[in-house]
Amino acid sequence: MKDPFMVLRNAFTAAEMDAIECVGDALIKQDAAIHAGENDAKIRVTKVGWLLRDARTEPFYSRIMAFVGQLNAHSYRFEIVDLEPIQYTVYHGAEGGHYDWHVDQSANSPSPRKISISIQLTDPAQYEGCNLELQDSPQIWVAPRERGTAIAFPSYTLHRVTPIVSGTRKSLVVWVRGPEFR
Repeated sequence: MKDPFMVLRNAFTAAEMDAIECVGDALIKQDAAIHAGENDAKIRVTKVGWLLRDARTEPFYSRIMAFVGQLNAHSYRFEIVDLEPIQYTVYHGAEGGHYDWHVDQSANSPSPRKISISIQLTDPAQYEGCNLELQDSPQIWVAPRERGTAIAFPSYTLHRVTPIVSGTRKSLVVWVRGPEFR
């Protein structure tokens, strides 16, 4: 059975990841909501900030769009347009950070999410738990955890982040949008 996701190892260099973390760590972060500003700790506990597209973040956006174009042409062949603002996500062990099973689509979006990407910023030796898991019925797949790895999957794929046991895990979450599926 084929993995329900694509993996790009070394999507960013160590220096680029350090720069991303420097920008991300300086952001004001808030408790992540699940729908329309709602919080439910049974479903999701994490802090998020937003890397808005500007001169400082343009190199990250350009790099991500380059590999999105390649992986989309190679595998998905979705009609895509652009990226939503990039989410800087932090799971803390002391808070029991997690995000239960969900998909990354919304019924009310005029430009739906088509591809979701998680980019690992933290060395996996720095935390326990907090696995990105994807379900491809009945199989549950665990995504690679190496720092700098990008994991891409269709946004309609059921996935979760298991509870973090200790340490801190940081990642970028990217959503690629496009017109309605036909």
